[in-house]
Amino acid sequence: MNLIHRAAVVLFLLSGAPVLAQSPAAGYPSRPIRFVVGFAAGGPTDVIARITGQDMGAVLGQTIVVENRTGANAQIATELVARATPDGHTLLFSSLSLLVNSILLQDKARYDPFKDFIPVSNAAVLPMVVVTSPSTKLNSLKELLAAAKAKPGALTYGAPGHGGSGHLAGALLENLSGAKMTTIPFRGNGPALTDVMAGQVTFMFYPIIGIADHVASKRLRALAIGTAKRHADFPDVPTMAESGFPGFEETAPWVGLLAPAGTPAAIVNRLSEELRKSLAKPETIARLKALGAITVGDTPGEYLQFLKKDHERWARVIKASGVKAE
Repeated sequence: MNLIHRAAVVLFLLSGAPVLAQSPAAGYPSRPIRFVVGFAAGGPTDVIARITGQDMGAVLGQTIVVENRTGANAQIATELVARATPDGHTLLFSSLSLLVNSILLQDKARYDPFKDFIPVSNAAVLPMVVVTSPSTKLNSLKELLAAAKAKPGALTYGAPGHGGSGHLAGALLENLSGAKMTTIPFRGNGPALTDVMAGQVTFMFYPIIGIADHVASKRLRALAIGTAKRHADFPDVPTMAESGFPGFEETAPWVGLLAPAGTPAAIVNRLSEELRKSLAKPETIARLKALGAITVGDTPGEYLQFLKKDHERWARVIKASGVKAE
């Protein structure tokens, strides 16, 4: 076969051969991955991101770096990831703020939680407990609500941040019970809890972590807990359902992983699988339990349905309670 014939054969083979498209996940990850967190280091979202990120990085063969971009109730971090290159190397480890900011700000929000993100997996939920000072003489949620109805607006509840989980839980309780109470905003859970213990604020919804010791030392009294069944750390404390509010456990604050819209499905599915594997490890479950968190771990589709339901719930609560953006 002469040179011309050989060239013709090569051209024929090239033109007729099927093109094998490379999988978007091939070679992924090619560099360290960022988990962007909109809250300070040491908080539940940050800690859970670090625990699972360590596991996932070891399997994926790349370091996962947690980057704290605080400010504006996590809007800065959320907007950063919404505009990141959708290649699976910049991800958002988010919380309820993802939805609440878009509801409160509406057209002023610079991202859409559903158009700008692809859910990867819900990592965990952090149930809350209703606490008050023993000095209030309130022994149950029923007594608290009776007192609130007797003097509308007189009872107060601490809220760590405007539009945060504690604020919305209090607003939801008002909506469901018909009681009118007054929100007292604080810069974080710690300052709010200090005033509750001092009796300056009537009560608050507080994450389970760290509360048991205060209750045992009688610096606080737990009135109800937002879990599906009684918690081992508070065996004598009734659930919200037992207190007359079934389904309240579904409103527990959550933390989960999302990718920018446009991230290839193969990468999203792999990240979801590795996160679920991390959450299923006994040591991970134990570490999250020590934080007061309950592990979840679901598929991208399941997480999307959860987010849609959660968005609808809080949109109703915010509208009914009249909560406004700061």
